[in-house]
Amino acid sequence: MTYHIITLGCKVNQYESEVMAELLNAAGYTKAESMIDSDICIVNSCTVTATGDAKNRKTIHRIRRENPDAIVILCGCMPQAFADDLSLFEECDIVMGNTARRAVVPLIDEYLRERQPIIRIEPHEKGEAFEPMQISAFNERTRACIKIEDGCNRFCTYCIIPYARGRVRSKPLETIRQEAHELAQNGFKEVVLVGINLSAYGQELGLNIDDAVKAVCESDGIERVRLGSIEPERMTEDILKKLAAEEKFCPHFHLSLQAGCDTTLKRMHRHYDTAEYARIVSDIRRLFDNPSVTTDVMVGFVGESDEDFESSLQFCDTIGFAKTHVFPYSRRKGTAADGMDGHIAENVKRQRAERMIAHALEQQRRFMQSQVGLTEAVLFETRGKDGCYEGYTKNYTKVRVDDDRIISGEIVDVHLTEACDDYCVGVVADQA
Repeated sequence: MTYHIITLGCKVNQYESEVMAELLNAAGYTKAESMIDSDICIVNSCTVTATGDAKNRKTIHRIRRENPDAIVILCGCMPQAFADDLSLFEECDIVMGNTARRAVVPLIDEYLRERQPIIRIEPHEKGEAFEPMQISAFNERTRACIKIEDGCNRFCTYCIIPYARGRVRSKPLETIRQEAHELAQNGFKEVVLVGINLSAYGQELGLNIDDAVKAVCESDGIERVRLGSIEPERMTEDILKKLAAEEKFCPHFHLSLQAGCDTTLKRMHRHYDTAEYARIVSDIRRLFDNPSVTTDVMVGFVGESDEDFESSLQFCDTIGFAKTHVFPYSRRKGTAADGMDGHIAENVKRQRAERMIAHALEQQRRFMQSQVGLTEAVLFETRGKDGCYEGYTKNYTKVRVDDDRIISGEIVDVHLTEACDDYCVGVVADQA
């Protein structure tokens, strides 16, 4: 039988889809290139926003319409967060929460025997262990993710994810080493460490994120190690110094901000203020050579006044991010913010998002311009239809070069000659 996995959402979901794919391959199933050609369609869902939920449902409807005989499996955060809403599962044959991914093959076997719908959603338990999972490959050919942390203890007022993912739990260091070694053996040169609250890695084990980075850096064949999205918590000067001491560590920090206004941060129940955030960014720029700091910013959160928004806009301008993902607040059933007073009109949220995006794009252009004239090591990944190769520097600046040689999968020194809106043009250094 054939299968096809549709992954929605974050890099943690991408990793977990790869885990399921390897389990299915080992059981004799064959990967199909599209959902239309598959006997089994798996939707690995995201529920971070209401828009995400709508996309999950739309995807399931489309599968049922275009491939009505397929076995439809829904897994991931949406069923875990809304286990009691059976209307979400009506078109699904198998529903799995976030504690049952490794049971995907036995559940398919059970469905093939019984031909009865299966719902397997177990609640997260306090003190539960990190779900054992490892991969040997990834859907990208040069960069692989390793999930090292799951869950979140913070319960921000707008966020449903702690209910979908449970409390913080971390992958043992020895398992991380083994996984990194196998990925290196299979030709991967760069590893991205990912988690739900990545900076909380190891807090229940007496470890920190720098311990995980060091474990991967020890693997021969892995030439770069970078972090996925991180929260400001626990990003102390001591941890940053330890990261800076690792030659393989990539100085790109996607440091989630959410709001540049202390009043809004308090309503969000974030565990830092703007002064602490600015201190972390200052430490990063002092300790690392040519780092980049990117972020997420929410506009239109409950109770955000015009003055609050202007404060957030000014703070973002002051920091000067290399790239900013801007999004309007999305009301989520089951969160504390849903019941708060002061929800903002949709047209006001759109206007604020447009202004924040305009400022963010100007900051991005300035950052790209700051890279011109530098010579940076670029890991090339793909070659476009126009013949140009695309890759990324250690600080995650996208670079395009026109070169006749085959350099996909290679790390090459490139002299950056021109800045565009979201990438730099360069020339391979030995031809510059």
